[in-house]
Amino acid sequence: MAAPTDSARRPVVVVDDLHVEYRVLATGKRAAAVDARGGLLHRGRSTRTVHALRGVDLVVREGDSIGVIGPNGSGKSTLMRAIVGLTPATRGTVRAAGRPSMLGVGAALVKELSGSRNIVLGGLALGFSRQEIEDRHDDIVAFAGLEEFIDLPMRTYSSGMTARLKFALAAARDHDILVVDEALAVGDKAFREKSECRIREIRDDAGTVFLVSHSMRSIRDTCSRTIWIERGRVVMDGPTDEVVDAYEAN
Repeated sequence: MAAPTDSARRPVVVVDDLHVEYRVLATGKRAAAVDARGGLLHRGRSTRTVHALRGVDLVVREGDSIGVIGPNGSGKSTLMRAIVGLTPATRGTVRAAGRPSMLGVGAALVKELSGSRNIVLGGLALGFSRQEIEDRHDDIVAFAGLEEFIDLPMRTYSSGMTARLKFALAAARDHDILVVDEALAVGDKAFREKSECRIREIRDDAGTVFLVSHSMRSIRDTCSRTIWIERGRVVMDGPTDEVVDAYEAN
């Protein structure tokens, strides 16, 4: 059976001329001004505007798996946070069909509680019933590879263990639109392969997935389309192999 064309798949995320600006305190510099009465200099802090996104336009359709690449500080995470509604637009709009989810956001993990108790809290935050959490509990633990640690307080977990549990929680439900920001950088090869397989399953169930990563291998293995962002602008948007080849040659 032929794959559906773009025209046959409904748009689920539309980003139109999106700009995001921040006012930040300038560090390392002081603004000098003259006191009108005595001519003495006084020192005050200055601020500057950071233009994190500059006129980004995107149309993403159901079932797409979108890689998002670019150097640190290019605007990748800002774009993802704007899509899920965590960062407001300065200008332009973001429209989404359904409620986008970012991996780990909404999972109310508490360091003093055990991993098992956090599965309950995180599952409730994701909209599961208590019975659904009970039914999925062992699968979540096994996916995260935390069988020996699940009854220990999460303050004893490494950052990688915490990230694996967050991914396992998010992966336990289907998503219309899921944003995964660098999650596959944690864990061993087996965990990365499980994570990539689950992302493909979400995509194949007509969910839409954004994967932000510095791992070009993960992007190539998981994403059919890739967006290259640099200095807040889209440099290239197209088939993954073409975009990654151009990025690596840059």
